[in-house]
Amino acid sequence: METCTLNNTGDGIVRLLQISDTHLFADSTRDLLGIATADSFQAVLDAITELPQAYDVVLATGDLSQDHSAESYQRFARMASVALPKPIHWLPGNHDHRVLMQNELHAAGIRPEMQLVSEHWQVILLDSQVYGTPHGWLSHLQLEQLEAALQQHPEKHALICLHHHTFPIGSSWLDQHDLKNANDFLAVLARYPQVKAVVCGHVHQEYDQYHQGIRFLTSPSTCIQFKPLSVDFALDTMSPGWRYLQLYPNGEIATQVWRLAPGQFTPDLESTGY
Repeated sequence: METCTLNNTGDGIVRLLQISDTHLFADSTRDLLGIATADSFQAVLDAITELPQAYDVVLATGDLSQDHSAESYQRFARMASVALPKPIHWLPGNHDHRVLMQNELHAAGIRPEMQLVSEHWQVILLDSQVYGTPHGWLSHLQLEQLEAALQQHPEKHALICLHHHTFPIGSSWLDQHDLKNANDFLAVLARYPQVKAVVCGHVHQEYDQYHQGIRFLTSPSTCIQFKPLSVDFALDTMSPGWRYLQLYPNGEIATQVWRLAPGQFTPDLESTGY
């Protein structure tokens, strides 16, 4: 697993910005269920630049493309690099084309999944994609690399990132597309008490719960939002959003979800899937 040093502001706090599920197209005018995804992503970027919240690193937690096109990843790279003048690290989601994603983002200087290390923390990015299916799975290699990273720095608190959610969030249709070998993942985490949190995308909504002493977090999408606690597919009227995280030297985590002002983007609430 490739390692990168996390630079912070000198107070020992690691500040992260999570953006997720941008679902961009080659054609910037195309929409996903009523929301033009390039426009909503640009609105999120504009809002971030206007806020005073500092961040050291950007985590792009998957589903950056909707149509598997090289142009969609090029668009993400152009938009994000201009608006977010910090290192950007990514991991693939179920809608992504891993090879195109890696080639196009690497060409733009945006780094793939890896191990990010600071004085007090390490952030580990994992690949849970099973190409062609909506659910997730962590391969034996991914689990081995996770364990090796945790063994390498037992003195550092750990934050783990992947696309798919580990525990049910209460939406029947969406929970069937979770991480299918969650028990294997949790078995690794149980051996390392320095693991403080797991951060995911995929579910297009905010989630923040503790399980077995570990905090599990998800972020809103920068485009459509899924309605919480839905039996069948349903969209929400909540605005596109993003998440900030502050990782403190003592292992504590502060986090906030921000959203665009209500009413800027309205999805087709009659949609039954995509």
